[in-house]
Amino acid sequence: MTYTRRRTLELGATSLAAIGLSTLLPRMVFAQSGGDSYPTDTGEITVHPVSHASLVLKVPGMVIYVDPVGGAAAYEGMDPPDLVLVTHEHGDHFDAETLAAIVGDATKLITNPAVLEMLPEDLKSKAEALANGDSTTVGDVSIEAIPAYNTTEDRLQYHPEGRDNGYVLGIDGKRVYIAGDTEDIPEMRALENIDIAFVPMNLPYTMDVAQAASGVGAFAPTHVYPYHYNDSDLDRFETLLAEEGVETEVVRGAWY
Repeated sequence: MTYTRRRTLELGATSLAAIGLSTLLPRMVFAQSGGDSYPTDTGEITVHPVSHASLVLKVPGMVIYVDPVGGAAAYEGMDPPDLVLVTHEHGDHFDAETLAAIVGDATKLITNPAVLEMLPEDLKSKAEALANGDSTTVGDVSIEAIPAYNTTEDRLQYHPEGRDNGYVLGIDGKRVYIAGDTEDIPEMRALENIDIAFVPMNLPYTMDVAQAASGVGAFAPTHVYPYHYNDSDLDRFETLLAEEGVETEVVRGAWY
């Protein structure tokens, strides 16, 4: 069964009182204004959606930015990043000017090989490229580069196999999957023990909601955030995922 987490900022205290706590689904949890938080072995992971495909994860001992674009103003009020992950070169995932504005002296930058070659020299000196299947560790966070690509014939030009990354992060006893731009590829479907997943769904660049539901159903994360979805039908995604028979909580973040 799937459930939807609604952010406190979206509902507001008055709405909560109006609907009554007794009307909430059993596993529905309301986030604090600081983001959605999930317990780890020694602390918590806090998820801050920024916009579309950009997000910030605050984890024990580290702040992680994923595909930061939109300029420094998009990150006002956020702690500066210790680690930045870039999945691929498209402008809604990679913006060198934004990186230059937010990357500090001690920030580590992880990209796919194609993006590494596009970085200005000052950023390249802080960066490490991971190809599909490579892995590394930054601080106490393990990072595995997962393939991200299109499989449908008329979409192959957007994300060719072998170029772009998703990432699986090992964070204080939890596993977080950031899919990047991909369809429901075998490498996604084969994932195991994922606690939090971020999965795209918009055409023609990634996949439709039926593919997304099937792919998520295959690896059954504890929580899934639809992101990079534009005007995709999230209600239908939830319905189709429920039909997969997995106990995955669907979390609707404030991406737009």
